Amino acid sequence: MRAIVTRLMSDKRREKVLVDNWPDPPMPVGNQVKTQTLYSGVTNGTERNDLIRGNYANPDDKLPAGWGYQNVGKVVEVGPDVKELKVGDVLYMSQDHVEYCIEAEGELHCKLPDEVDPKHAALFGMASVAMRSCRNAELRMGQKLLVVGAGFIGQVAAQIANVMGARVTICDIDEGRLDLARKIGAAEWVLNTSGEGWAKNIKDRTYNAVLDVAGVVGMEDKLIRATAVRGTVLFIAGRFKVEYAFNYGQGREIVIKQNSHFGNDDLANICRLVKRGMVKIGPLIQDVVPAAQAKRIYDILRDEPNKLRGTVFTW
Repeated sequence: MRAIVTRLMSDKRREKVLVDNWPDPPMPVGNQVKTQTLYSGVTNGTERNDLIRGNYANPDDKLPAGWGYQNVGKVVEVGPDVKELKVGDVLYMSQDHVEYCIEAEGELHCKLPDEVDPKHAALFGMASVAMRSCRNAELRMGQKLLVVGAGFIGQVAAQIANVMGARVTICDIDEGRLDLARKIGAAEWVLNTSGEGWAKNIKDRTYNAVLDVAGVVGMEDKLIRATAVRGTVLFIAGRFKVEYAFNYGQGREIVIKQNSHFGNDDLANICRLVKRGMVKIGPLIQDVVPAAQAKRIYDILRDEPNKLRGTVFTW
């Protein structure tokens, strides 16, 4: 079957391409279903981590290998013990970029209602990471949240936090991303922090929670200084190390939380909000392209990641 996999090039760099000889999945048994992929979404941070040998990348000796967790497929076959799903159902699943998947009932997926565009659902994994992060921030009405980084996860986090009643500031150094945040309208303040922008616009002890989805090395002290007393700083996965001046956190009695992946409740909540039009995925989709264009997309992701937002492959 077809699959998008990471492999080594002759110069030992990595690329990610569509192949047509990947092993077929087994027949569904027990409470498993077989799905045929309609769309899959690029998980920008996770898949780039693999392409550049990041802190949780596949080792070279395990390549070629798939990596991804955003797959939307239609059920084409069911096992004998399946109770809730049926042929024709469309599922979001935490599965790779592969043409066919085997998924058991009770695993990490959700059945998509008719009101949700399956192309949008192909990015529900990253959206659910944003959901998990906002829930971990334990935001209350009127509290201030600073989202550092206006990529896909940051943009969705701003929308979710707004729904939760927080007063959202989002910042980035890319004016194109900031323009998109202004158009979406979830953030009360949209700030350019390039050059002297951080020092000018981000005031100390201001935010009840700071969510860093940019992952810029050496920013930790600035993030903590921006946090209010007994505030929370939230980090997304992908870092090798987090270092900060202890006294900055000591004086504020801050809480540091690490955020990674998501659960079925996060997925169900993002689906619910998208269905109701309270979180918008469509404006964040930059490319909907055939899976055959995978190499072009992943070359950009590896070498010029800021040029990509949401990317969905059609199968």
